[in-house]
Amino acid sequence: MPRELVIGNGQLLVNLDKHLQIRDIYFPFVGQQNHVQGHPNRIGVWIDGVFSWLQSGDWQIDLNYHTDALVTCSKAYNKRLNVTLIVEEGVHQQEMILLRKFTVKNHEQKARKVRLFFHHDLTIYESEVGDTAYFAPKNQAMVHYKRNRYFLFNGLFNKKSIVQYTTGVKRFQSAEGTWRDAEDGQLHFHPISQGSVDSTFSLEAVVDAQEEKSAYYWMTVGKTKHEVESLNEYVHETGPELALERMKLYWIRWVNKTDIPQSDLTESMINLYKRCLLIIRTQTNVNGTIIAANDSDILQFNRDHYSYLWPRDGALIAAAVAKAGFHGMVANFYRRCEKLLSSEGYFYHKYNPDGSIGSSWHPFIDQHGKEILPIQEDETALVIWAFWQHYLETGDIEFAHSLYRSLVKPSGKFLMSYIDEKRDLPLPSYDLWEERRGVFSFTASTVYGGLMAAHHFANMFGEDELSDKFLKAAEKIKVGIETYLYDEEIGRFIRGIYYNEESSKMIKDFTIESSMYGLFAFDVFEADDPRIIRTMEIIEKELSIKTPVGGIARYFNDYYFQQTQNLTEAPGNPWLICTLWLAKWKIKKSKNLEDLKEAYSIFQWIEKQAFSSGVLPEQIHPYTGEPLSVAPLTWSHATYVDVVQDYLKAYQLFALKQS
Repeated sequence: MPRELVIGNGQLLVNLDKHLQIRDIYFPFVGQQNHVQGHPNRIGVWIDGVFSWLQSGDWQIDLNYHTDALVTCSKAYNKRLNVTLIVEEGVHQQEMILLRKFTVKNHEQKARKVRLFFHHDLTIYESEVGDTAYFAPKNQAMVHYKRNRYFLFNGLFNKKSIVQYTTGVKRFQSAEGTWRDAEDGQLHFHPISQGSVDSTFSLEAVVDAQEEKSAYYWMTVGKTKHEVESLNEYVHETGPELALERMKLYWIRWVNKTDIPQSDLTESMINLYKRCLLIIRTQTNVNGTIIAANDSDILQFNRDHYSYLWPRDGALIAAAVAKAGFHGMVANFYRRCEKLLSSEGYFYHKYNPDGSIGSSWHPFIDQHGKEILPIQEDETALVIWAFWQHYLETGDIEFAHSLYRSLVKPSGKFLMSYIDEKRDLPLPSYDLWEERRGVFSFTASTVYGGLMAAHHFANMFGEDELSDKFLKAAEKIKVGIETYLYDEEIGRFIRGIYYNEESSKMIKDFTIESSMYGLFAFDVFEADDPRIIRTMEIIEKELSIKTPVGGIARYFNDYYFQQTQNLTEAPGNPWLICTLWLAKWKIKKSKNLEDLKEAYSIFQWIEKQAFSSGVLPEQIHPYTGEPLSVAPLTWSHATYVDVVQDYLKAYQLFALKQS
C-alpha cells in the first residue's frame, strides 16, 4: 500500500496510509530502524454505542496537506455516525515530536459522547522480541521502549488526558492485539506488557449538537526515558495547538524562501512543485544521505526495500534541489559522499542511511572467474557532475575547495582510469537499472559529464595539467560514444554494447531505452542534434503507452512489475521520471513559447498521476492508472522539480525575446 502522506524532519519520518493509519516510524535515520514495519496503527471512533475503525468501509477519507506546509489536512466523514473528522498532522522541524489534531464535528441535533481510540503497534529495532509497553501515571502517558529507543504517546480532548488504556500481547498464539478490545468502547485495565506487545488508549469528550471540539494526540521519540518525557513536557508547556501552528508556519516559510518566476504554469502545477520539495525534505537525512523511498510494503515483493542511498539517485536529486535554490538542504550529501568514496575513487552499489554499505546483487567475479568491480559507474560520475552543478548554482568556492582533493580528484581520476583504451569508452559496469553489465549510452554520458566537471574544478583551482587530462579523457569518451554507441544503419543511438570475452566480439543492444536522454542532459550533444532528435523521437514513438493512461516506459519489454504481455499497447509500465525526461528534451530543443506546449502537456499528465496529497509514485499501471511499486519515490519528485526549473528558465527567455 503506498504511503499517501509523509511527514518528517531528517531524523524522524512518519508515513501514513489512505486510512490515516501510521504505517512506518523511522528513527534515528530516515529509512533506517523502522519501528512499525508496516503494521497498521489503528484509529477508532465510538459514539453512543456505535464503533468504527477508520480503516473500515464506513469512512469517506480525503487526504491532503495544508498548502505549502508539511502539515497534513485531511477530512474523514462517516455517514452512519454522522460525524466528520478534520485531521492535521505534523512532525516538528527539529524536535522528535509527532503532533496530530482531530477536530470532531457532530452533525446531529443532540450532544454526544465521543471516544477516540488510538492503537500502537510497534516493532522496536525492527523486532517484536523484548518490547515493553506500559502506562506512566506520572506523565499520564503510554510508553513503549526497548534498549535505547523510547516512544511516548499522549493526548488531550477538551483539556482532558487519557481516560482508558490497556496493553497486551499481539501476533502471538491467538492474540490479535489490544485493538480488538476497543471495539465495544471499553478497554480492560492492563497497565504493562512485555514481549510482542501493543497498546491502545482513549480520549473522550462530549461534543454538543452541531458543534465541534478538537482532540490532540502526540508522540515523542528519543533514546532515553528522560528525552521523551522532556519532549512531552514541551508539548504541554507550549500547547499542542500553538506547537502545530508553529510547525505549519515554519514549513510555509521554508518552501517559499525562493522566488518562482512568472510563467503559464497553473497554480496547481506550482503547488505540486512546492509539494515535491517538501516531500524530498522528508526523505533527506540530516547526515546527508538522500533515501530513494521509504514505503515498507515493497518488502512483500522484494524481501528488500528502497530505504537506501543510491549515489546516482542522490546526485540527481541534490542537483535538482540546488537548481531550485535549496542548496543548503543537500550540502551534507556531498560531505557524506566524501566519506563514502572508496579508497580507489568509486562508489559502491548503495548505502544504508547511516552510511554503511547496503545490500547488493552485483558480483565481484564474472562467469569466467575474472574479478570485476561490483559498481554502476554512473553513480560515481554523477556525484562529481552534480557537485559542479551545485557550485554553478551557489558560487560557493570555499565549499567546492573543501571537497576538491578528497572527493572530486580521486573520483575524477578513477573515471579517467576506468576507460577501455581500445574503444575510448568506459569499461563495463552495471546499468542505471541495475539489471545488466556492459557499456551503456547513459553511463558513458554521465562519465563524460563527470570528467568535464572534474576538468572545470581542476581548472578553477589552478591544476592546469590535471584539468587538461580530464578534458582529454572526456573528449575521448565523446568520440567513443559517436563511434560505438551510435548506429549509422538505423540512424540513432543504441542502449549499449556487450563484450563476449570468449569470442572477443562486440554485441550491440538495440533495445529502445528512455535513459538515452542522458546523451543531451549531460551535455555530450545538443538537444537539437539530428542524432538526438531521431533517438528521442523513436523513444517517444516506441515507449509511449498506447492506452488512455499514457506516459513513457523505461524500455521495451520492461519486466519490473510488468502487467501485460501486450507490448504493442504497453511496452512497459509508465514511469514518471522517464516521461519527464521526454519533457526535458522538448524544453531543451524549444525555440519559442509555442514549442513549450508539448512539455506543458506532460506536466498536466504528471498532475493526473499524483495522489490528492501530491505524492508521486515510481510507476503506474498501464491500464488502470493505479500506482505500482513504491510511493513516494524521491527521484520522481526531484525530476519534476528539475524539469519545471528547465521550463521556467526557458519560458523567461522566450517571453523576454517575444516582448
